[in-house]
Amino acid sequence: METQARTKVVLLACGSFNPITNMHLRMFELAKDCLEDTGQYVVVKGLISPVGDGYKKKGLIEASHRVKMAMLATETSDWIKVDSWESLQPEWVETAKVIRHYHELGTAEENNDEVDTVKKKKRKLENNKQDLDGSFSYKTRSCKKSMVSTDDGYQLKLLCGGDVLESFGVPNLWKPEDIVEIVGNYGLVCITRNGCDAHKFIHQSEVLWNYRKNIHVVREWVTNDISATHIRRALRRGQTVRYLLPDPVLNYIKKQGLYSAESEQKNADVILAPLQRNTGPSSS
Repeated sequence: METQARTKVVLLACGSFNPITNMHLRMFELAKDCLEDTGQYVVVKGLISPVGDGYKKKGLIEASHRVKMAMLATETSDWIKVDSWESLQPEWVETAKVIRHYHELGTAEENNDEVDTVKKKKRKLENNKQDLDGSFSYKTRSCKKSMVSTDDGYQLKLLCGGDVLESFGVPNLWKPEDIVEIVGNYGLVCITRNGCDAHKFIHQSEVLWNYRKNIHVVREWVTNDISATHIRRALRRGQTVRYLLPDPVLNYIKKQGLYSAESEQKNADVILAPLQRNTGPSSS
């Protein structure tokens, strides 16, 4: 199948990235291989969006550090980029709203097709500049309809691990309407590993089953149990984590003195932001 006939896809990964690991980057490559192997898609961009400090997850260090580490990790990639918009928001932003944000940026970009060539070139340079503060503004191209895409065939899909898929079943962690919007309008590419039966979870969930055709499940056959939690634990204990995360990220962690016993206790007594919001008075 010719490239022109394939649907162009932008992969968006949201999460703590505390810190970003080689496995986070590996997920993008696996997803790209899986989608392109179908002959229906060509992946044109990968986008990493670290969550803001307002998420209130235990041990979550400052977003400025997490964005910087993600930028360092992707500096050698020609298709995976980092955007700091979500991380800069004063309050936690639901994942559905984050996806909608990039979708709306793309819609706005499409509506400005009459801009003169000089301005287009200037805008392109600005959009592809990663500023010192970690800001990166990427214009996804899409329009509001089921399985959001443009006339050119661009689709924005959420890239996640099997743990995120299973978290859809945790009470009050996700709004039901957000799950429908994410899976129904955009779609998922889910990377699973040993111990995660994504197909079984989809089968047991009425919502996921209804939109199962929008979910691409990718199995990671090379066993790799790297997790940010294990890395933080090793760092606190003075153990080596080399080759578990990119060298520039490890060097940054050492230079900044990140991940201590004290930092791991951050937000220890605070309820996770989505649980606060979805169980509060306004959620009923």
